Amino acid sequence: MNLLIMQKKISIGNCLLILCLYWTASALLPGLLYASDFTPVVLVEYQFNKKSYLITGEKTAPHTYIFNKGAQKKISITTLNWAPYIGENICRQGWVQQLTIALLASLGYEITSTFLPWARTVAVAETGAADILYPEYFIESTAPSDVYKGTNRIEHLALSRKFPGGPISFIKRKGEQDLFKGNLFNLKNEKIGVVRGYQNTPEFDAFMDIGFFNISQAVDDLMNAKKLVNNRINLIIGDPAVIRFSIVSSTLSQNEKQRMLQNLEVVQPSIQYNYLYYAVSKKKPFWKTTLQTLNAAMEQFETSGLMIDIIKTVNISCGFKMPEVLQPYEK
Repeated sequence: MNLLIMQKKISIGNCLLILCLYWTASALLPGLLYASDFTPVVLVEYQFNKKSYLITGEKTAPHTYIFNKGAQKKISITTLNWAPYIGENICRQGWVQQLTIALLASLGYEITSTFLPWARTVAVAETGAADILYPEYFIESTAPSDVYKGTNRIEHLALSRKFPGGPISFIKRKGEQDLFKGNLFNLKNEKIGVVRGYQNTPEFDAFMDIGFFNISQAVDDLMNAKKLVNNRINLIIGDPAVIRFSIVSSTLSQNEKQRMLQNLEVVQPSIQYNYLYYAVSKKKPFWKTTLQTLNAAMEQFETSGLMIDIIKTVNISCGFKMPEVLQPYEK
């Protein structure tokens, strides 16, 4: 089997990040290197504080990868498939995974990362079966726990400092009038597509709950995009990067993908920018120490520029179009 290795170097400030792209035969998972026994391997390679790091992640069980194997300290983290931010089978497993592994490896951890459906991911973290849940939106103080009835999620999880996320926006057909104009009151009775079970923003969801909009539910973002292009609804709500990726990675023909992408337009301004967080399980005896050291590493990565380097390099190398991610950091 032929293996083509490409390197891309980006230097910003005093930070140098080197990430290697490994392309394998199309029958294998894209963006993953395969060992001689066809075990998927994910690599994270970078330089920080004048020290070089090469972290290898090997698949050890279904949906489970161990990175930095043999390190003295151990940590268990749990996540979901949320492409192109993070995903088990996408290139480099996405920038959120690359950043997370780099952060925890810099703290000397052996990292066990498991991909699960979102509801199970939350349950694993709230019960203490994992140390960290990621990525997470800000947890409102009134958000109820789905595991411990009668309690709130924030009683079981502690949030880290924030890191880049993405916007929640409306998307319309290209060239059509923008009725939103930054004010939800302008959209009374408007036909809007949502994904069933998704949280959007507190204000939009509150309006939706009282029947202010004419809501059409779909099972996923791709179905919503199809309905919008085919004039069955007038707007959809979601993260533009996730919606774009759902189209590009679908089984639709190339002509249909191109038609959809050319006929969709993100409405400005966005409704809300959602930062991301790590949620540390309070069920672990040393959770305060975990949170403190994680926050310190995140601050170092951010102030040095390495956090932004990782995001930009992964997205450019993998061809992920996510310009909205860094908008608050480029003002």
